Amino acid sequence: MKKGETLLYPRTDQNIFIAENALLIGDVRVGENSSIWYNVVIRADVNWVEIGRGTNIQDGVIIHVETASYPTFIGDYVTIGHRAVIHGCVIKDFSLIGIGAIVMNGAEVGPFSIVGAGALLTENTKIPPGTLALGVPAKVKRDLTEQEINALKISSQRYIELSKMHLKFAKDIKSA
Repeated sequence: MKKGETLLYPRTDQNIFIAENALLIGDVRVGENSSIWYNVVIRADVNWVEIGRGTNIQDGVIIHVETASYPTFIGDYVTIGHRAVIHGCVIKDFSLIGIGAIVMNGAEVGPFSIVGAGALLTENTKIPPGTLALGVPAKVKRDLTEQEINALKISSQRYIELSKMHLKFAKDIKSA
């Protein structure tokens, strides 16, 4: 197997960036304008993983599933920070999972929510829409401000633009 190669049946839409050394295994579905960055591993060998439109999965993230009970669903315009571990859970639109956070089986992150860096969402934890969750184990600390909600919209848009630069760079190298 070569770096950047996909196994089994990953399905991707147009205009996505998948880093050369990212590994997608099994029933992985990736939406338009999403990006899968360097050293990411997405293993959907025993259940499916769906990643919505405009979502960015940053460097070193691991996404996995658990049997028939726990697929992984990541909505539209979500940011998954570097080295996060996402396992058999639901993360809804315009949310952010911080650097090094862990989201376990059956957990659900509501839309426009933030799970802080290093937080641990234990099994079956539910984070309501528009809230900030921090700590080990993660607890809801407060509602997000309007400014924070707007920043979530901008975050995904910045990564869409950045992924276009990386796509162009990769094409330029291959044609050189």
